[in-house]
Amino acid sequence: MENFLLLMKQELLVTVIIFVLLFIKLAAKEWSNKKILLWVNILLGFNVLAGFAAQASGNLFGTMFYTNELLTVEKSILNLGVFIISLQSYNWLLNHKHAAEFYMLMLSTLLGMFFMISSQNMLMLYLGLELASIPLAALANFDLEKRRSSEAAMKYIMSSAFASAILLFGISLMYGATGTLDYTALNKGLSNEPMLLMAFIFVLSGFGFKISAVPFHLWTADVYEGSPTPVTSYFSVISKGSMVFVMATVFFTAFEQLQIDWYRMVAILAVASMVVGNLFALRQQNIKRFLAFSSISQVGFILIGILGGKAIGTTSMIYFVLIYLFSNLAAFGVINVVGAATGREDISDYKGFYKTNKHLSWIMAIALFSLAGVPPTAGFFGKFFLILSGAGGTANYLLITIAALNMVASLYYYLRIVKAMFMDENPYPLEPVKVHSSPLLGMGLCVLGIIATGVIGSVYEYISVLVKTLW
Repeated sequence: MENFLLLMKQELLVTVIIFVLLFIKLAAKEWSNKKILLWVNILLGFNVLAGFAAQASGNLFGTMFYTNELLTVEKSILNLGVFIISLQSYNWLLNHKHAAEFYMLMLSTLLGMFFMISSQNMLMLYLGLELASIPLAALANFDLEKRRSSEAAMKYIMSSAFASAILLFGISLMYGATGTLDYTALNKGLSNEPMLLMAFIFVLSGFGFKISAVPFHLWTADVYEGSPTPVTSYFSVISKGSMVFVMATVFFTAFEQLQIDWYRMVAILAVASMVVGNLFALRQQNIKRFLAFSSISQVGFILIGILGGKAIGTTSMIYFVLIYLFSNLAAFGVINVVGAATGREDISDYKGFYKTNKHLSWIMAIALFSLAGVPPTAGFFGKFFLILSGAGGTANYLLITIAALNMVASLYYYLRIVKAMFMDENPYPLEPVKVHSSPLLGMGLCVLGIIATGVIGSVYEYISVLVKTLW
């Protein structure tokens, strides 16, 4: 029992928080949203700290569930992101009728992501994926009075159902050909036979949808725009980050024998995601749609990192996801408080933003600089290590050149928003926004993270040592 509690510590903590919220909803109906938010943030903060304590390695349920120090770090990164999103959601949830339900749904998806990360079997992976996906559709529809929120939820659940079906079909073909769903045994039974390659393409398509890689990205912009901003930030960072973690594990464990074949496929997805994401980001006027295509472009860089190989690829990918979490959540934090106060989401609304909201302007600028990869922000080092990983893996200089050119192109549309905030005139600028201490703390953690992860080289070294030791 002690071993069980240690190995499933993070999953059990999230489950306990879900049940606490359920009891609060049923037995303490007189609790105000303010009180609920206070206690939830305390519990989520404790959850982040507890994730780093008493770490253990081992299997449960045969080989279905596995955890080690590296996977615990990945889960802790997601826990930190959920905590920051919770802090930044304060203004929006304060007057919402279903604040407790929002957290129950969000933590249910997080629980599913944890099971995916720890899965060593395709069946456990699929069960975790469904647990993570279905509540996400309900979260997308959480602005109950807005039609576009319902449209976003409908588009997501329909697209997700098709993607899950394609993934499951690929898993079924692999089981039929190899007789196993265990990652290690599956890898031993793989070959480049046409049916197995087709099965892998189906699996890759399912992953591609979840991370919004081109051409599986068509749902992303509409869902990001229609969902409530906290849910959009969850889609952008937590959902995408968890699937990137899972992809690295599955590709280097279950499909290592097919690396020569999936290298070409992933390289095509990486180039397409960078180019299409950049081109469409240039045309966006809604800032949430803008960040949707920005995130598609960032996925291209992450895929280049994975191409670098098992050790350096995984290290650079985890490091970049951590940086991306801080950078994207800082930007979404500003959008969240501005949207809750004014309801305005267009890029043109941010013209002259610095004159009325100096602190928020600087937070947004730092976030955009990091997303663009401008030194000395952490985003520069994150992209540098991803490109270095891709260059070192197979010396594919064409791929690296394309990535470098896309980095330069992305500078234009990120700096366009910075220019609008600091240099453009606006006859009707956004009024000064009062920021509660909770979202201010969330944005402060993001800015601190952007600076610290770039300056403190030991963060990358710590991840690198873990990967080399455990993989």
